Amino acid sequence: MPPRKRRSYTAEYKVEAAHRVIDSGRTISEVARELGIDAGMLSVWVKDERRRIAAAEAHGDTPLEAAELAELQRLRRQVAELEKDNAFLVKASAYFAAMQKNRPGSL
Repeated sequence: MPPRKRRSYTAEYKVEAAHRVIDSGRTISEVARELGIDAGMLSVWVKDERRRIAAAEAHGDTPLEAAELAELQRLRRQVAELEKDNAFLVKASAYFAAMQKNRPGSL
C-alpha cells in the first residue's frame, strides 16, 4: 500500500467545508465524501467552527455578510499575489546584485 500524502488545508477551506455541514443540515460523512476528505477531520472542523460561532455570539459579534466575506477573500487573494511579487523582486534584486559583483572590471 502506498504511503498517504499529507495535505495542508487553509483556514478558509476548513471554515467553508464546516459550513457546508452546518448550513445545509447534511451529515458530515455526506459532505466528506463529496469533498474527498476524511470524515473525522471534517468532524473536528465542524466542532471548531461551531465553537467559534458560539464564542462570537457570546461576545455580540455577528458573522460577515456574503458581500463582506467575498471582499475579504478578494483582499486575501490580492495580498497573496503581492507577497509572491515581492518574493520575486527580492530574488531578482539578489540575482542582479550578484551579477553586478561578477562583472569584469568590478571590485
